[in-house]
Amino acid sequence: MKTTDILRELIAFPTVSRDPNRALIDWVAAMLGERGVPCTIIPDGTGKKANLFATIGPDDRPGVMLSGHTDVVPVDGQDWTRPPFELTGGDDRYYGRGTADMKGFCAAAIAAALAASQRELTTPLHLALSYDEEIGCMGVRSLVDMLAGAPVRPAMCIVGEPTGMAVASGHKGKVALRATCHGQEGHSALAPLAMNALHLAVDFANAVREKQADIVANGRRDGDYDVPYTTLHLGKITGGDALNIVPNIATVDFEIRNLAEDSTNEIIAGLRSEAARIVAKAGHAAAGIEIAESWSYPGLATPQSADVVAFVKSLTGGNATIKVAYGTEGGLFDARLCVPTVICGPGSMLQGHKPDEFVTTDQLEQCDAMLAALVDRLEIGIF
Repeated sequence: MKTTDILRELIAFPTVSRDPNRALIDWVAAMLGERGVPCTIIPDGTGKKANLFATIGPDDRPGVMLSGHTDVVPVDGQDWTRPPFELTGGDDRYYGRGTADMKGFCAAAIAAALAASQRELTTPLHLALSYDEEIGCMGVRSLVDMLAGAPVRPAMCIVGEPTGMAVASGHKGKVALRATCHGQEGHSALAPLAMNALHLAVDFANAVREKQADIVANGRRDGDYDVPYTTLHLGKITGGDALNIVPNIATVDFEIRNLAEDSTNEIIAGLRSEAARIVAKAGHAAAGIEIAESWSYPGLATPQSADVVAFVKSLTGGNATIKVAYGTEGGLFDARLCVPTVICGPGSMLQGHKPDEFVTTDQLEQCDAMLAALVDRLEIGIF
């Protein structure tokens, strides 16, 4: 089955992160099963979402893992000129939600697994498909837990997020946080006698901005990134029910996207100190600011000297490496499993999350060529 035929099927599954992906996973498992490839399915608590892990070739030695997520972002409110959950085009582009991010790679990886099932591999090929990557690499964690307890782990991993088929050796980590600001309600006519939680929220937001300015001026830099330093981003402030009521609670949702070498714990500790200073300055018994982590994933910083970098370069024919701004499950594979990882896949993230998302036919062909070369190498056992 060709990559484009598989991609057509994958796009037709509307696997937005808020919805199930199990039908897609079961379809892949059935197709691999017909070729004699056993699949391990790891469901979530509802059974409606699942990861898939399969090994083609000997299962008693480390192999190369191809990893991709099956969930996509919503299309709500976007001005699509084509049906988002139907593969269209075909001259030089294929359109559809997830073509770039990242069902294009998933389709190529499945096609490679099917081809590998007809070969006598000396070194195994592992296929890992996950869910809920788009909401914080949440689904893949149960797959990581499974591999952590396995007798044999992969020797290396290729995460197929869109890189234009360049080999990416790193990405930033991310921590999503919420600051909950407590005040005391009152009538707006007597506002100075109450404690406005929104005032605390605004002061805390300014503290976040000041920390960002300090990092820009004095922090560590990595010129391989488009934004070469750790970033702090304010995403949402909420609070208040009516104009004539002083709000007693407000929340600030913010994130840190950090260089792998930067400590988010230190940044958060500094912000907690700033929050305490703001509360003390407010001088009201009801004032308080609590900072809680919602979720996180680690950054990826694979050394240029790592075998996986040279190996994947040899498959693509590329000479240089890049780093990408977005996060992937690769950081978890590296941090939790010590599996050396790079990112390399078809398409561009400039097309991801947008209406009329697409991947070019040339990019898919390059990915197919890379994975065909991989299967050839695994047959003869050369890394």
